Amino acid sequence: MSYQPNNPPLVPHDAPPALSLPQRGTHNSAHGLSIPGGAVVTAPQAQQASELAERYALLERLGLSTAASEDFDELARDMAEKAGFLYGFVNLFLEEQTFVGLHQPPTDSGYMIVGRTMSLDHGWCPEVVARKKALPLHDVHASPRFSGNHVVDAVGIRSYFGAPLIHESGKVLGTACVIDPEKRPLSDARRIRDITINGGAQVMDGIARAPVLYPHFIAPAR
Repeated sequence: MSYQPNNPPLVPHDAPPALSLPQRGTHNSAHGLSIPGGAVVTAPQAQQASELAERYALLERLGLSTAASEDFDELARDMAEKAGFLYGFVNLFLEEQTFVGLHQPPTDSGYMIVGRTMSLDHGWCPEVVARKKALPLHDVHASPRFSGNHVVDAVGIRSYFGAPLIHESGKVLGTACVIDPEKRPLSDARRIRDITINGGAQVMDGIARAPVLYPHFIAPAR
């Protein structure tokens, strides 16, 4: 699928614009959250801006582009196919969640067609980044904490499995994850969780092996 950076995020195919997921707000070229003039900056906002600046600095040192990559798309597809899921992502946490790797159903499949970005408020990847641990949700409705998420209604997602992209410095760059409109049996949760963990490890191993060669990142062997 070609990358169209101006596509609205997570918009249902042929759906009215009102169903698109809202963005968190505007941002500036300083790689940080924009704060309206005169606004009081809270401690969480300051911490988030600091973490974002550190993340950008690390990406720059690694020589890692934040643009969409065919190789990361391939890795996202590999995760999704192994898990039996419709969607796979390699997700960097920038001003927005940015899907440098994306696999999804064909546009004429009748399933939701998603864009390359999503608000930092939505989905379950923010939980993975915060806890620095994999999150297996075989059925998001099984937990009130995770069922009340905008993505559940807007995209119709029932299962989510994600793992963090952790640099050796301890900083989390984002996630590798898969999502699907069907719930999965609890007995299959460990297998799917391990697929995303391995996918995240492949991303970070590839970056560590040859960061200056990006975007010629070596996709996983088939």
